[in-house]
Amino acid sequence: MSEEPAIGMRGVTVRQGGISILTGVTASVPRGSVTAIIGPNGAGKTTLLRAMLGLCSYSGSITYFDRDGRPASYPRRIGYVPQRLDFDRGMPMTVLDLLLLDQQRRPLWLGRSAPAVARAKAQLQRVEAVHLIDRPIGKLSGGEFQRVQLALSLMADPEIILLDEPVSGVDVQGGQLFCDLLETIQRESLLTVVMVSHDLSVVSKHATHVLCLNRELLAAGTVHEALTPSTLSQVFGPHALFGHVHGLCSHTPPGA
Repeated sequence: MSEEPAIGMRGVTVRQGGISILTGVTASVPRGSVTAIIGPNGAGKTTLLRAMLGLCSYSGSITYFDRDGRPASYPRRIGYVPQRLDFDRGMPMTVLDLLLLDQQRRPLWLGRSAPAVARAKAQLQRVEAVHLIDRPIGKLSGGEFQRVQLALSLMADPEIILLDEPVSGVDVQGGQLFCDLLETIQRESLLTVVMVSHDLSVVSKHATHVLCLNRELLAAGTVHEALTPSTLSQVFGPHALFGHVHGLCSHTPPGA
């Protein structure tokens, strides 16, 4: 993992309807890292991710850097796994159809591109979901659909993947499988991963860096630098209940 930044943020501020959602966030995401963004509900975690994707207006600057450390325009090769993807569960679309939507010029009903099908199978293989290729997407479990979304994010061979609460609503076993797969893919492909999470046991096991957020940046650094009792109390409040996970303080927010 490089200490050079893949993403640099300076003074990122978001206001919506006259309300301050984020104020003056200045931080960097090291290239090749798994950087977790943590904080309580309403802390602006998803808003910061949306700003990185260019999906909301903000002041300040967000800069992506190429592999030579030079500022680059918004990268074409970026993957995104949202927390939720709303769709009609009754529509007649298979996993393969979903993965091919952005991969060929002609409509799917006119035939599937053989190279695109091969790419889809390869990415499903990486997330251990090739057996789902002909499954209707409305028939997938939460964990299966998250793996399919991860495969979809890999179709463009991204350098950076952004994930919003990737194991939210997934059972413990499915969440562990997803995180293990993500860690393997990140390591093999030297990806930079930015992941919003409220589960500090996931963060302590899989992240290398942490941004602690509560409308402003309260701490940043490696897992051991950032996840300290004083920082977590500052982020989540002095009355939060903490446990001990993997040698780090862990917190489960109320209602999480």
